[in-house]
Formats: sequence, C-alpha cells, structure tokens
Amino acid sequence: MVFQLFVNCSEDDLEVIGRNINHMDQTETDLTKIAKIKAARFCAYRERTQKEVREKVHSYGLFGDDAELVVSELITEGFINEERFATSYAGGKFRLKKWGKLKIKQGLEQHGLTVYCVNKGLAAIDDEAYLITLKTLLEKKWDQLEVADVFIRRHQTARFLIGKGYEPDLIWEYLKNY
Repeated sequence: MVFQLFVNCSEDDLEVIGRNINHMDQTETDLTKIAKIKAARFCAYRERTQKEVREKVHSYGLFGDDAELVVSELITEGFINEERFATSYAGGKFRLKKWGKLKIKQGLEQHGLTVYCVNKGLAAIDDEAYLITLKTLLEKKWDQLEVADVFIRRHQTARFLIGKGYEPDLIWEYLKNY
C-alpha cells in the first residue's frame, strides 16, 4: 500500500522522500536515546515505579513500543526496581510520617504496584518498632486531648490513629487499658 503512493513520483521525488524517511528514523532513535538518558536521571534521583517512569517518558513525546523499550531497558539496567521502591516508600512513610500499614498499603497500591511488591514493602517494617510507634502516638494524642469523658477521648484517639493508617483491632486493644 505504501508503494502505491509513490507510483506517480519521479526519481528525484523518490530520492527526497527516501532521505526524509531516513531522517525520521534517525530522529526517532535520537528521541529514544534522549528519553532514556532523561528517564535514567529521573530514576537516579530517587526510587521510581514503572508507572511514574512511563508517564515521564510520555511527557517527553515517546509513546507505544518506544516508550516500553525505554522502560524495559531501565529495568534491566537496574534503574527501576519496584521491590526496592516499595521497601523505600514503606520505610520512609513509617519512619518520617508515622503512617500505619493500612495507609502505606493504600499508597503503594495507588502507585500501581503488584500485590507481591506491596507485601514486600510492608514486610520491611519492623513489627516491634511498629507497635512502639503506635503506643507512642496513642499516648501523645491521649495526653493532648482535654476532654473529660473517657469514651469520647477513646473515640477521638482511635479516629486519629485510624486516620494515620493503623489497624483498628490493634488500636482498640491498646485503648482498653485507658
């Protein structure tokens, strides 16, 4: 079908068209190389997911098979590793923001990670440190509240900790003692 377009063209026209097609191919490969370099820098800054890198590559104007080629090359070269991302994300959100496992799990799922990677990230959180952090947050919130009624105080403390992403069963187990 492509050849039918060139049936009525002269030799000179075909030569010009051939040069333009070769230039287009060269430009596409140059764009792919540039996108790969930019994406590698994007990944080197901090851990990234395939979804984030794919969106970034699309913003460079690369779509379809070319974009997938760039992402797959970055995976094979070790720039993208979703298990590493999940572990880093879970550890960071727990240590810095004191998030619970439910909120961390939700964040990992929003990044488009597989169930395996989500579980790998959650497993990186030390259970003992998790319970100590839960108890510390509970005590801090309990002392902060100035409500005299114990039931309201428990409810507000539980609501705060559930909002942080901690499991309701664990929260209520600790709140029994207050």
